[in-house]
Amino acid sequence: MTVIVIAYLAAWLLFALVGDSWLQLLVAIVLAVVFAQFGFLAHDLGHRQVFRTRSSSDVAGLLFGNLAIGLGWGWWNTKHNRHHANPNHEDHDPDVSPAVIVFSADQVGRSTGLPRFVARYQAYLFFPLLLLEAWHLHVASVKALLKPSARRRWPELGLLAAHFAAYFGMVFAVLPPGKAIVFLVVHQGLFGLYLGCTFAPNHKGMPVLTKEDKLDFLRKQVLTSRNVRGGPFMDIALGQLNYQIEHHLFPHMPAPNLRLAQPIVQQYCAEIGVSYLQTGLFASYRQALGHLHEVGAQLR
Repeated sequence: MTVIVIAYLAAWLLFALVGDSWLQLLVAIVLAVVFAQFGFLAHDLGHRQVFRTRSSSDVAGLLFGNLAIGLGWGWWNTKHNRHHANPNHEDHDPDVSPAVIVFSADQVGRSTGLPRFVARYQAYLFFPLLLLEAWHLHVASVKALLKPSARRRWPELGLLAAHFAAYFGMVFAVLPPGKAIVFLVVHQGLFGLYLGCTFAPNHKGMPVLTKEDKLDFLRKQVLTSRNVRGGPFMDIALGQLNYQIEHHLFPHMPAPNLRLAQPIVQQYCAEIGVSYLQTGLFASYRQALGHLHEVGAQLR
């Protein structure tokens, strides 16, 4: 937490010092990485991995999510917990709902409008669409908090408003309108791309469950998840979500301990005959994109 807060403040200080220059696009790249790291920490806070008390986790989550990077932490956390309860279940997991991308042949058959149009070539469009992911999360956060039923509605909206006021105010105060808009496009585009590239290897291309599938907790979590090997660098780059199987089995376990649990879980799965998938990063993308391309085949 200390390291990424220092990196966050240092990146904005660098932005102010560079001033009116196209070199700001390099700063945008740095800020995209820092924003994503804040997202990883907000994720861990949502799982109560960091503090002993719920109140401390909530306060830190709102500061790291809403105030620092402009994402509605409470809304996202609720959605993410639904994903954990039923990963890759087409009826219950919001992460495989066919909003734009479709994930199964059944979803293709039921799709209309934009998802049906995109599904034909969604494997090719997947990474370009991720450039819009950060903007989607910002808009979805505000829309969710505008509903009267939203928890902590006004505190979260206030923190989001403070973020957007400071963010856009800083960018347009330092840069002329043209450069400011390019900076926003690059920063938010790469921020969304980084987040998407982190979450895509975890479940995309793994079995999609339906109401016909009756699995126990362990199999439901393990068979729908994929680990990504790669060592310490990969741990940092993917926010330690590369240990996705262990994270789904023990969502409250602090992220640094997942690598210690990994060999135990892998050995146990081998003993009871449960498939445990671990692959390299590029192989995980190849599997995910191959699945999306196969799903859209009937429309081509």
